[in-house]
Amino acid sequence: MTSGSDEPRDRLAAYAEPLRFFDEMRVSDGTVRAAYARFSEWLDSIPNRQLAHKRRQAELFFRRLGITFLVYGKRASTERLIPFDIIPRIFSSTEWRLIERGSCQRLRAINAFLHDIYHGREIIGAGRIPADVILCNSQFRPEMVGIDVPGDVYVHIAGFDLVRTGETEFYVLEDNLRSPSGVSYMLENRQVMMRLFPELFAAQQVAPVDDYPDLLLANLRAVAPAGVTDPTVVLLTPGPYNSAYFEHVFLADRMGIELVEGQDLFVKDNAVYMRTTSGPEQVHVIYRRIGDEFLDPLAFNPQSTLGVPGLISVYRSGGVTLANAVGTGVADDKSVYIHVPEMIRFYLGEEPILSNVPTYALRDASDRAYVLDHLAELVVKEVHGAGGYGMLIGPESSARQIAAYRKRIEENPANFIAQPTLALSTCPTFVRNSIAPRHVDFRPYVISGATETVVPGGLTRVALRKGSLVVNSSQGGGTKDTWVIETEDGAIETEDRAVEPEDG
Repeated sequence: MTSGSDEPRDRLAAYAEPLRFFDEMRVSDGTVRAAYARFSEWLDSIPNRQLAHKRRQAELFFRRLGITFLVYGKRASTERLIPFDIIPRIFSSTEWRLIERGSCQRLRAINAFLHDIYHGREIIGAGRIPADVILCNSQFRPEMVGIDVPGDVYVHIAGFDLVRTGETEFYVLEDNLRSPSGVSYMLENRQVMMRLFPELFAAQQVAPVDDYPDLLLANLRAVAPAGVTDPTVVLLTPGPYNSAYFEHVFLADRMGIELVEGQDLFVKDNAVYMRTTSGPEQVHVIYRRIGDEFLDPLAFNPQSTLGVPGLISVYRSGGVTLANAVGTGVADDKSVYIHVPEMIRFYLGEEPILSNVPTYALRDASDRAYVLDHLAELVVKEVHGAGGYGMLIGPESSARQIAAYRKRIEENPANFIAQPTLALSTCPTFVRNSIAPRHVDFRPYVISGATETVVPGGLTRVALRKGSLVVNSSQGGGTKDTWVIETEDGAIETEDRAVEPEDG
């Protein structure tokens, strides 16, 4: 790359250093990878001041749109913008096909597993998964035993967190199967990029993501109770104090469905109804963003004011569909994550396309002994943890922090798993006035209903601090737009692909 006439000579100084990790734009000799070739040429022609101006514009767009998330755990919960990086992450079509096939395979196996554990429990009978891992799991719902769900689909929306360490080395870090969030950022990141850089989308075939709401709605309608031909679908939210409330509003609006709270729904004559200004309207499918325990105070937590009394009774009788299904949390558990490759072999008769990160279960004495001897080298997580909280990153922790965490493990070892610190891939990121590699992960969104669909894009999260591996927004990470280039080499094919910038 050469620099513009007003550019500091060291704009890419970070890339002049030897690359310690797999970088998705450059190989070790400095050559740009094919998927990034056209973008790299464009980037080379853009002065820093213009990139900085575009970054400020992006922040204004997000503020105007009100795209924020709540941060808990402080003296008072606060709303923040998620930092947005204007340099996209780019996948070739070959890379994308690997992610797509692996994600669909994983979701098929998980859906088969959930049906099995609430019915015949063949995988337990075959000795492939210990019974107590399932039946003693706090997320296992005995209320679901023997209940058939439409199409045997339990997980209608999944978000798999992937990390990359090499050319074809993608690993699943976590399965998000209850109510995976972040898809609104995927959609709004794309809209902002199209407003800022319309010339880039006119110049190459970037796969669209804006049909996600239509695909989701079609798949939700496809799992309506038997005999319903024109189902009413709603999105059930816990309300505006939830950290993902913006996303709930956004998706309901984009799907053209009602956003409801528990008080807006009621049960009568073994059916669920929505209160409207023109009278009660029956609801057939509920896309719920509320945890199992809060859905119905008659079935779960009697103190819950977020749910609908009697909802589970209607659900069990087949009068309404809940997406995702009740009881999916057992497959979301990190102690069960360990067994997903075996689920793929058991139910599908296939080898996993996407590998798990090697994982130690601390309930196992030998695994526990190894982990306790190597805490300074490992990442340790709570089996029900999320958002980057409650974890130990050994190489970044002090001796005092490690000692305190060791005590927690010894008090309740079954509550933890451990993994090695992987050499996460890096992507070019605009930091201050330079472009530098930063570690990233990736969450593709898989929709299951009438079909299984992976939207050609997803949520790329980036660790903005140099050397950091923590990408969670609650822990200071940011996001990027994710592009899938629809030609093998990223070459320009412009016919019928021009994208006009939006007004405003």
